[in-house]
Amino acid sequence: MSELVLGLEGVDKAYNKGKPNEVTVLRGASLAVKPGEVVALVAPSGAGKSTLLHIAGLLDTPDAGSVAINDQDMTKLSDKKRTAVRRDSVGFVYQFHHLLPEFTALENIVLPQLANGTKQAEAEAHAQELLARVGIAARADHRPAALSGGEQQRVAFCRALANKPHLLLADEPTGNLDPGTSDTVFAALMELVQGTGLSALIATHNMELAARMDRTLHLEDGRLV
Repeated sequence: MSELVLGLEGVDKAYNKGKPNEVTVLRGASLAVKPGEVVALVAPSGAGKSTLLHIAGLLDTPDAGSVAINDQDMTKLSDKKRTAVRRDSVGFVYQFHHLLPEFTALENIVLPQLANGTKQAEAEAHAQELLARVGIAARADHRPAALSGGEQQRVAFCRALANKPHLLLADEPTGNLDPGTSDTVFAALMELVQGTGLSALIATHNMELAARMDRTLHLEDGRLV
């Protein structure tokens, strides 16, 4: 097994580079996430959490520094190879669920598996297992519009884990929910993560949720402490 599922070393990122309105978001940001570890990423809005997650998940590239997934340096890989790593090794969860409205909960979890070459019956069985893990197996045949906000987000968690990634990146995954629902949904997320043994980097401004993870990183002035 890899020693590090995710490693960032000396990552810099600025927008509008070289222009009067240049904004530096990350300055030498470094982190390491070990197998099975759940790490909280805490920072106020606008501090660069989403940028850091996008770089960690290979959706964006740093201006300097390196990104490694499963001990493999991603920095010099071609776009095609980065896309393959992102598809096979990384799952994403956002504040809004982004489920496909015309498909049922089950189908939303089955589709990414089919796109990855999994057979229909196997994909459906795995989707049912994930939905059962987060306590909404009975809602499998409902479309997103017929689900509550908490149920929609739990389906989004299942979809993110459909292809059995090594790393989950979550950007304020309960930020759009009321406190009671947020607590229930976060517990479901932790059950999924710990039950599958994957690693996770979860951005949140909720210190109570952060305290339930293995450790907390704070993003301050573009650096992780």
